Amino acid sequence: MNDLLSLFLKHTFELNLNWLLFIHFFLVTYFIGVIISVRRPVGVAFAWIFIVMTFPVFGISLYVLIGERPVGRKLTRKITRMNREYAQITENMRKSYLLDREKLPIEGRALSLLAEAKNGTPVVAGNQLELHTNSLEILQHFIDEIDQAKKSLHLEFYIWALGGDADRVGEALIAASKRGVACRVLLDSLGSKNWFKSKWPGRFRNAGIQVTEALPIQIGRFQFRRADLRLHRKIFVVDGTIVWTGSMNMVDPRTFKQDSGVGEWVDAMVRVEGPVASQFDLTFAFDWSVDNPHITHFDDLHLPAALDEGGALAQELASGPVYRDDILYQVMLSAIIDARQELTITTPYFGPDGGLLQALMAAARRGVKVTLIVPKLNDSALVAWSSKSYYDDLLNAGVKIAEFHGGLLHTKSLLIDKRMAIFGSVNFDQRSLRLNFEISLIVYNEVFCADLEKLIGTYLGQSDYVDLAVWRMRPRWHRYLENAAHLSSPLL
Repeated sequence: MNDLLSLFLKHTFELNLNWLLFIHFFLVTYFIGVIISVRRPVGVAFAWIFIVMTFPVFGISLYVLIGERPVGRKLTRKITRMNREYAQITENMRKSYLLDREKLPIEGRALSLLAEAKNGTPVVAGNQLELHTNSLEILQHFIDEIDQAKKSLHLEFYIWALGGDADRVGEALIAASKRGVACRVLLDSLGSKNWFKSKWPGRFRNAGIQVTEALPIQIGRFQFRRADLRLHRKIFVVDGTIVWTGSMNMVDPRTFKQDSGVGEWVDAMVRVEGPVASQFDLTFAFDWSVDNPHITHFDDLHLPAALDEGGALAQELASGPVYRDDILYQVMLSAIIDARQELTITTPYFGPDGGLLQALMAAARRGVKVTLIVPKLNDSALVAWSSKSYYDDLLNAGVKIAEFHGGLLHTKSLLIDKRMAIFGSVNFDQRSLRLNFEISLIVYNEVFCADLEKLIGTYLGQSDYVDLAVWRMRPRWHRYLENAAHLSSPLL
């Protein structure tokens, strides 16, 4: 009897094992096919195949979560539909401002044409630009703009943090809505999760302010929507004629992430009054329409006139993983390649791919003064170690690396030959360049570039340059940590 039972159990075990092996083989083979079906860099494809084959349960789960770039079938269909109206509006913009293209300096024409490719917005003249660098003063300016608004206020941010002067901005919005100003607030679901859990959404809606949660994270829908694709833009449009944009979220630096051990966030914003404001308002309308289920089409947007004939030439650059795919990456790459004398980058998170890394090294080797400014301390240890994995190659090529020690440098900018600047929400990493919904302002104006250069000078005054000889003497285990963290750079 015992022999029969043992034989039965053995047969059952072998049968179950065979089924498990079959299921394992089927799932691994299927997901390898899925990985191959999407053309991606060879190294990335082989890395995913290795993970799926070696750790099938973990690897397949991870691939489903972050392996591709879907935002969900329903959202993709809506974006495709809205993009037709978006394309018509941007085409009308390009026709309306066609003559402004002729005012571009020769070195800026190629970059401008690239930025307006795939339904992008054109360069426009007649803008007044003001660079602001004190976060508390910026929050007060926000309150003043809200108090003076007459028609509409459109706010779109990745993070709205609780506490401090960010709450005062909320109170000002409530007062503006009560006096008849049309207020719309669009915030990222993940970045502003604490805000959405607070009393503020209810207070806003009770005051007549429209609130929409962008890219909400829904448990059980990860197989249809990638959870880590985020709305990372920073846009504040006043009456359709004034826009604030840059690196700053709706946060008070005195209260925001004070437990991270890196000091206060250091940000910069630009205030623009003029025709380019309508381009940012268009992007807000697009995002609002996509994320709000009650909106099905765009309203006609008013194109404001230029403020003055001698105003600055500027252009909005919106990007995302579904529409205008890879244009942002191409613009950044082109800007580096086109630099002739000087190139300065400020970014809190540095993680380029091979193409951007080689472009930076090539620029330095052909005589361009390339300077990279990053925070000395980072709120993400993984990002900090990964960023350092690039130092050897960059320093050897002649790139100067400055580590800012005055807080977490959060300003995101690219200054090219002191004549052109890219300024906005974009970090110099693969997440911003390929995954997030981002916004930038491209400026072709030497006065603004001089102001940005002055700001960069203050950052350098609070920075330590990395010395190649000293860097090479770091402990061997640092190298292992840097290179291990580097493997995760496409996901950071």
